[in-house]
Amino acid sequence: MINQYKFEDEPELRDLFITVDDPESHITAIETFITYRVVTKTSRGEFDSSEYEVRRRYQDFLWLKSKLEEAHPTLIIPPLPEKFIMKGMVERFSDEFIETRRKALHKFLNRIADHPTLTFNEDFKIFLTAQAWELSSHKKQGPGLLSRMGQTVRAVASSVRGGVKNRPEIFTEMNDYVEIFSQKINVLDKIAHRIYKEEREYFNEMKEYGPIHTLWSASEEDIADSLKGVASCINKCCKATEKRMAGLSENLLPILHEYVLYSDILMGVLKRRDQIQGELDCRVDALANKKTEKDLFSEEIGKLEDKVECANNALKADWDRWKQNMQCDMRSTFTNVAENNLHYYEECLATWESFLASQTVDLHVEEDS
Repeated sequence: MINQYKFEDEPELRDLFITVDDPESHITAIETFITYRVVTKTSRGEFDSSEYEVRRRYQDFLWLKSKLEEAHPTLIIPPLPEKFIMKGMVERFSDEFIETRRKALHKFLNRIADHPTLTFNEDFKIFLTAQAWELSSHKKQGPGLLSRMGQTVRAVASSVRGGVKNRPEIFTEMNDYVEIFSQKINVLDKIAHRIYKEEREYFNEMKEYGPIHTLWSASEEDIADSLKGVASCINKCCKATEKRMAGLSENLLPILHEYVLYSDILMGVLKRRDQIQGELDCRVDALANKKTEKDLFSEEIGKLEDKVECANNALKADWDRWKQNMQCDMRSTFTNVAENNLHYYEECLATWESFLASQTVDLHVEEDS
């Protein structure tokens, strides 16, 4: 049945399905945290079973992301929701926060599952299948502190050396594109949050506006029906506004913020590619200045050239895939927002037009009588 399932607009059949659900709070003497159930269904031969169910906390997702970045430094790893959120937006561990994070974690895993390379990563498989104690044991097998410090020192040293000499033009264009994209997506994200905030303020005021007309109708017998009609229209528009706000918070805001995070990820990927290129340039310069050990340097340069070529090819392929997904997401998101806006205004307009028509009929009846 899994093999027979086919996504729209996808030529290949999917063989890996992941669901993140059932958030559960855990309170200990040291900390309070949430775990999520991760259910995996698959028909792949490398899995021992066709279905797995494990529980994971946010730190486990962070571990998976870091392992993917370590194994595939020039692939675009999907973003995770931030550990901390902006103060005043929503309380931590509230139902709204937990559900927003659950959706983001669900999307994170499914983006990895849909990726042609990341989906076969061994750490990803362990994340999906290992029980909690097995995962903890596997985590301890990672690189030690000194190894991580060495990686950090090399990264800093590479960045201090300055720009890359022989960077291909295509990656310079990518870098320019990301800088412009980052500026624009951040502006869109801020505007969308401002629109949502203004919409919420409008909604809160409108909730108080309807009952006032209802109370007023009790003291005005001659226009009581008209005032009740106005109150009814306001209440209907209030519900439509609440629905519109839900559409913004569930569809527009998460997508825009996800690509704000993607812009930072892209910058990091391009920097890592430049570090690999910089390491090659450094060895080439060293070979030119050294008269001895040329064979050793030549062999090392050959390996670095292969590493740079692999990194370039991986990034170029992933870049095209990411741009296609981004354009599809943006087109779908803004089309959905436009359709919701049209429906919202049509609904509100129909509500008031119906009220006005009823008042016109009542006016003609009074004139005839």
